[in-house]
Amino acid sequence: MAIIKNYLFFHLLVFLSSTYCFGQEKSIDANKTIAVVNGTNITHAELESAYIQRLRVVTTQEVSRKKVLNDLINRRLGIEKAKKNQIEKNPVIKGKIEDILFHAQISKDLEKSLKKIQVKEDDIKKYYKENPEYRTAHILLRVRVKKTKVEAKAALAQSLKVFKEVKKDPNKFSELANKYSQSISSETGGDMGFQPASQLAPEYFKAIKGKSVGYISPPVRTQFGYHIIKVLAAKSYEKINKPLYSKLVFDSKRDIVIQKYFEKMRNNASIEIKTKKLQ
Repeated sequence: MAIIKNYLFFHLLVFLSSTYCFGQEKSIDANKTIAVVNGTNITHAELESAYIQRLRVVTTQEVSRKKVLNDLINRRLGIEKAKKNQIEKNPVIKGKIEDILFHAQISKDLEKSLKKIQVKEDDIKKYYKENPEYRTAHILLRVRVKKTKVEAKAALAQSLKVFKEVKKDPNKFSELANKYSQSISSETGGDMGFQPASQLAPEYFKAIKGKSVGYISPPVRTQFGYHIIKVLAAKSYEKINKPLYSKLVFDSKRDIVIQKYFEKMRNNASIEIKTKKLQ
C-alpha cells in the first residue's frame, strides 16, 4: 500500500510540475508558430491544447507532441480540401452540420436550466407508479415499414388466428411463440424478460399496463407489426434498478424543459402547416 501511495504521489508531482511548466510556457510561447500549412499557422498553444486533450484519452498508440502535430497538420489539410470542394453543400454533410448546430444551440441555451434539475426519491416513486416494469413474452407477426394494405390485412388476419389458438390453451403460449413468432425471442418462448417502459413501444406498454400476471392481450399493433403479449411478472419498486430509474426521471424532466423551450420559440415564429391530415 505504501508503494502505491508513493507511486501516486510521484505522478501527482510530475503532473503538477508539467502543468506549472506549461503555464510558464504558455505565457511566453503561446503564439509561437510551430508549423505552417499552406499559409495557415499552427501555434504552440494549439499544439499543447490538443496534446493535453489526447493524453486524457486511452489509445493503442503512444501519445507524443510530434504525433499530435502531424494529426493537426492532417486535420488542416482535410478541412482545407473540404472547403475547396464545398463539401458542406453536399446534402448528407449539410444534414450532419445542421444536426451539430441544432444540438449545440440547445446545449448553449439550456445548459443552466438542465443543471438545476434534481431527482429525488419521491420523483422516482411517482415515475415508477406511472411506468411499472413488467416481464413479458410476445408473439410477433412482422409488418414491413413500407407495407401494402394487403400485407397489413394478411398480418392482422394471421395474428388473430394465432390469438385464437392461444386463447384455447394459454399454457401453449411458449410453444406457439416458438412456432409463429418472427422475433428473436421466439427461441425462448417469446420471453422478453423485464424491461422498463422506456424500452417498449408505447402501444405495447399501454396494452399491458395495470394488467395482472397471466394476462394475454389481443393483437397489438406497433411499428414492428402485431404482438400478442403475455404478462409473466411485475417488478416491485424495491427491486428496481434505482440508478437507471433516476436517469429516466432526469430524462423526463429534461424533455419537459426542452418542450417548453421550443414552445416559446414556436410562439415567436411564423409557422404554417398546410397538410390538414397527417398519417
